[in-house]
Amino acid sequence: MNIFGLFDGQRNFIKRLEENQGRLHRLALSWCHNRALAEDLAQEALSKAIAKASQLRDLESLESWLFGILANCLNDHYRRYKESLDIDEVDEKHLASDGTPEDDYQQSEMVVRVRRAIARLPVGQRQVVTLVDLEELSYMDVANILEIPVGTVMSRLCRARQALKEILLEAQPAQAASNIARFK
Repeated sequence: MNIFGLFDGQRNFIKRLEENQGRLHRLALSWCHNRALAEDLAQEALSKAIAKASQLRDLESLESWLFGILANCLNDHYRRYKESLDIDEVDEKHLASDGTPEDDYQQSEMVVRVRRAIARLPVGQRQVVTLVDLEELSYMDVANILEIPVGTVMSRLCRARQALKEILLEAQPAQAASNIARFK
């Protein structure tokens, strides 16, 4: 094997890891709802990826491989600490928008409602819905990442979406009443 080819491959691997650092952190945050823990999990996943780089067969499947490592890091954390996480620690960043302040406010409220609804899901459903609907991974990739059958991915996703729908619909009448009272 050409020694220069080996260095180019290693450089490309490190570059791709750096490019995915933000995605790992965002995904970890959506799973655990704790900024400090999400940073730790993302860092741990990157560290394990570097240590186990020889196990990656195809650089094209790097993201799925990283997400699988991240899922294992989260599972290890839950096994070690078995603590409940405080979702109120999640900060909502202001989104830049061309809309009006009212549009921005409504968008921000919707994001908060959806995050809270996702946080109420069991961890397995939360993982599946964030990987499929937010990270746009295939069912097969999710099954490989979480080391579960594809049928389990589909059933968890169906239950998660149904639960989200119910949670968001039950909160809607209370939200409408609150908005009316605020503008009187």
